Amino acid sequence: MIEEPVECEVWWASPAQSDPALLELLDDAERARHGRFRRAADRDRYAVAHALARLVLAEAAGCGPAEVAFVLECPHCDGTEDREPHGKPRPAGPAAGLELSISHSGDRVAVALARGVPVGVDVEEVSERRDVAGLAEMVLAPAERAALAALPAERSALAFYDYWARKEALLKASGEGIYSGLTAVSVTPPGEPPRVLSWATPGAPPLDRVRLQGLDAGSGYRAALAVLTPAPVAVAVRDAAPLLSPLAADDPPPG
Repeated sequence: MIEEPVECEVWWASPAQSDPALLELLDDAERARHGRFRRAADRDRYAVAHALARLVLAEAAGCGPAEVAFVLECPHCDGTEDREPHGKPRPAGPAAGLELSISHSGDRVAVALARGVPVGVDVEEVSERRDVAGLAEMVLAPAERAALAALPAERSALAFYDYWARKEALLKASGEGIYSGLTAVSVTPPGEPPRVLSWATPGAPPLDRVRLQGLDAGSGYRAALAVLTPAPVAVAVRDAAPLLSPLAADDPPPG
């Protein structure tokens, strides 16, 4: 029997779409965190990402953005630590049962949505200024480092960020995050169809229940989507402008 595909939406936005009206969609904790960012670019990325998450969930759940709530779950904590709530956001209230993942880097903001199955999205800006060789020690497994080292220098940075986006999308989907260890996950090298070769973190699912694919984030970026399901995945790519623009249009004129 052929399984019905799992539908997943990936919404793309830009920090340039930030507007004071978006802050009204955030809860008190989110606004407090937004205010702690020192750089305007970081504040814009955060505001767009978290406002978009609420708008996407509200549209899917058929409720207002103010009704959307989140429970943050961290598999590494037992709840007794004196820390700010953190971990993967799980939609609650009318949006319960939906699964969400958020990522932002440079001029890209991504929000992925699925129903009933864990999802993870990651986008990375390719930077020639970063020490790829040094980062590879923390991100790549030995066989992956060897494959990266064999590439021409002009291809190594793009390949590294392909690896990174694929792995982080997987660990976001499982809810473990990168603190579980990116080197504990091995994926196919860039240039081959994205696939998990091994996954040795405590929360790793069976590999036949993992769907991994690349996303087109534009020149200078690498992105990936992971969905934890044995079924095929149908991805719909959405432009966030229709959701975000009406809010900015409601702003009162200056003066």
